[in-house]
This record gives sequence, structure tokens and C-alpha cells, in this order.
Amino acid sequence: MSNHIPREQQGNDALRVTLIARETLWKGFVQLEKLTFEQRMPDGTLVTIHREVHDHGNAAAILLHDPHEDTVVLVRQFRTGAFVNGDNAFMLELPAGLVDDGESAAVAVVREAMEETGFSIEQVHHICDTYPSPGALTEKLSLFAASIHADKKVGLGGGLVGEGEDIEIVTFGLEEAYRMIATGGITDTKTIIALQWAMLNRETLSSLK
Repeated sequence: MSNHIPREQQGNDALRVTLIARETLWKGFVQLEKLTFEQRMPDGTLVTIHREVHDHGNAAAILLHDPHEDTVVLVRQFRTGAFVNGDNAFMLELPAGLVDDGESAAVAVVREAMEETGFSIEQVHHICDTYPSPGALTEKLSLFAASIHADKKVGLGGGLVGEGEDIEIVTFGLEEAYRMIATGGITDTKTIIALQWAMLNRETLSSLK
């Protein structure tokens, strides 16, 4: 007789995995921890698993869409991970940033939109929450969309000099930006998700205020 336990009979995930040790390896702008788990496998046996996890908090990003011109405002900035990987390090992406302690993702994304692009956002539409890389990152990313008017910028944008940000603000037609996914011009995951959502939800996008 097989000792295999069907997934649907294994019960609550929290009962299958137990955290038995936690060690901080590095703490700076990001925190790196080593976690040791005991996990019950489908055959009922217990195994010990070691994992490192990178924690720098949660984040929010926003698709800024001008319904009059059917354009989107993106930013281009240096990304260390792409640079180390040998890819184009100045990546096109949505305005985005970390959520401060005690702050909601919706509030954070309005702040980031102003800092990075100079657009003041009054109302945001929540698209979804996503884990960009759940195997190693704790970060949960909240995606939003908002309507803007290209002639109504109230700030310069470009990021905060004090945080070493050097952000270029760029505008593309929505369909042009979407085509750049296939050509490799846009490789940032959150931006790809938001653009795909926009193309699938044109009616909702055009109704945003």
C-alpha cells in the first residue's frame, strides 16, 4: 500500500511546514536571512530544508495612462541585477517604489508617481498583487493604474537626488509599449503584467478618472 497522501488531504499548508531556525546573515538596505524549515512531504516523511530569503519590504507600481493620446508614461533607470547579468541595465518600467512602514500601497504609489514622473494622482485603480520572485524574495508588489493628462504635470519628476536616483521619463503609445514586450525592449515583469492588463481591459482603462 502506498504511503502517498493526496494533496487535497494534506490539510493546511501551515501544518505541513514548520520554521525551526532563523538567522540574519546581513542587515542593511536589504536584509538577508537563512531559514531552516521542517516540511512534511506527500509520502508523510519529514525533511529539513534550508533557504535564504531577501527582505526589503513590499512595493507598489503604477501604469500612468493618458486616455486622450492613448499613451503611457514609463521611466528608465539603472538596475543592478540586469547589469550583473550582462543585460541592458537601463530598463524601461513603471514608476514604482517601496511601501513605507504604516503606509498603504495605494498611498505609496501616488507618492512614487510624483517623485519619479511629476504627475499628481488623485485616484488609483488596483490591478492585482503579485510576488515577483517568491522563491527568494518576501516582496509583495501591488500594481495600480491611473489616468493622467500629459499637459498637467505639476512636478519635475526624475526621482530623489538624495537617494541616488537618475530617472528618465519617457512616453510611448500604449500599443507601441505593448509591442516592445515581444521585441525585448521591455523586460521588467511588473511592466509586462500591467501592459498586458491594459490591452485586455481597454474599456476599464479608458474609464479611469
